[in-house]
Amino acid sequence: MSKINPFHLAIPVNNLQKARTFYRDVLGCKEGRSSDHWVDFNFFGHQLVIHYKEQSHTQTSTSNPVDGKDVPIPHFGVVLDWDVFQEFSKDLKNKSVNFVIEPYIRFEGKTGEQATMFFYDPCGNALEFKAFKDMSQLFAS
Repeated sequence: MSKINPFHLAIPVNNLQKARTFYRDVLGCKEGRSSDHWVDFNFFGHQLVIHYKEQSHTQTSTSNPVDGKDVPIPHFGVVLDWDVFQEFSKDLKNKSVNFVIEPYIRFEGKTGEQATMFFYDPCGNALEFKAFKDMSQLFAS
């Protein structure tokens, strides 16, 4: 796989301090620049910015059925190395993260075998972390 450029993602949070604590202390992201209304994080080599935005009562979340589970839409996350995923998921369990979809293996023994898990940040943003048994199969059909 060729070198991947870091992405930049800005997301709304309705409680800047709770979100800051979650991304820094629970996910282990290093904090960068910040102001009274936003905070930059090194999100596994990518730039994630949380921006304070008052909660809207018109926001709705939805899901899509996958493998008999309700996958939250929208969501974002990172593809980790297999061993990193295993340690990271154990760490999240030890920190009592409430999973929407507990860590599990999809396509076991097949092309595209992957570990995946879903959870929300304290402001309702859905995250998915995954890992491929064989990273060269990331875009396999």
